[in-house]
Amino acid sequence: MKPVDTTKYLIYAELSADGVVERPDVVGAIFGQTEGLLGGDLDLRELQKTGRIGRIDVKVESKGGKSYGEIKIPSSLDKVETAIIAAALETIERVGPCSAKIKVLKIEDVRATKRKKIVDRAMTILRELFEEPEIESEKIVEIVRQAIRADEVVEYGEEKLPAGPAVDESDAIIVVEGRADVLNLLKHGIKNVIAVEGTNIPKTIIELSKKKTVTAFLDGDRGGDLILKELLQVAEIDYVARAPEGKGVEELTLKEILKALRNKVPVEQIHVLRKDIAEKVEKREEEVQKEEKTGSLKEHKIGVEGKLTARILDKNFNLIKEVPVRDLVKVLKTDNIPRGVAIVFDGVITQRLVDIAAKKEISYLVGAKLGSIVKLPTNVRILTFEQV
Repeated sequence: MKPVDTTKYLIYAELSADGVVERPDVVGAIFGQTEGLLGGDLDLRELQKTGRIGRIDVKVESKGGKSYGEIKIPSSLDKVETAIIAAALETIERVGPCSAKIKVLKIEDVRATKRKKIVDRAMTILRELFEEPEIESEKIVEIVRQAIRADEVVEYGEEKLPAGPAVDESDAIIVVEGRADVLNLLKHGIKNVIAVEGTNIPKTIIELSKKKTVTAFLDGDRGGDLILKELLQVAEIDYVARAPEGKGVEELTLKEILKALRNKVPVEQIHVLRKDIAEKVEKREEEVQKEEKTGSLKEHKIGVEGKLTARILDKNFNLIKEVPVRDLVKVLKTDNIPRGVAIVFDGVITQRLVDIAAKKEISYLVGAKLGSIVKLPTNVRILTFEQV
């Protein structure tokens, strides 16, 4: 009777030897040079007798007076014991009469490979062979079901927009931003969904909005604000639902999706929402401008760092003058420096410099590091190199 294969792991190793060796030499070296090394519990001969280590598979070939090969050892030991056996292989220094080296390449989890084959086969069966309308709610089947839902996305309208299969048959539809949002809603069983795919609202969406009850379900970010603004201008939207602030519809859980849809806002209240959107867009545009300014300061920081120089910049962060750091205080005191300029210099921000910057109404003071500052003015933004 053929023994049951209980292999959990496969050890893969490579062999190189300075001379011509054959398979029996390699197997003999493995058993001989590990004997007594790990004690009785992990002796390879005993482990093989009890079936916890399988047949050692060796393939070896010789070229130019040297030998190269691969070794595979099946193991039904646990992960730690298998790793110890693998490490023991690398202690082998000779095969037959030749100096040799064995290096472990990887340890394969045989069960994980089998699970992947099961999932792949289950997906094939579900697509091609399954005749029943439902399958039991086992975990492995749920993995297959989620993977297959990507096939439910259809191309809708002349623009071939990503959509769920229930858009035509439903009286109410959900309009989202992109394909990933459609996929996430399909994954959670919501099939009356269609994507606009950009801020230029497609004609298909506009026509659908005239015939169906439409909920715009959008990301909780600036992109969502802009798409909503255009939707309200060109389409007949009935409700608005938003993902939580900073989150996209594509990353929401079922609980978050249902909560957002329950909290949708009727279009009658949208004038209040529009005001909020305008304020948000304006605020975000200001943040973007600040980020762009910080990026310009970073370029000037790189330009002075390690050079003991200072740059005086205009309001748009264009270079006015570059001077040695030792002359910076003198230049600020004696030169006619316009208001709102920025200073980027490779030195320490001291109280003296801060006071001069406040008096001269300098907008930014950027230095390598911050010294002992007791009094901080409100009209000067002080940054170190680490902050830009």
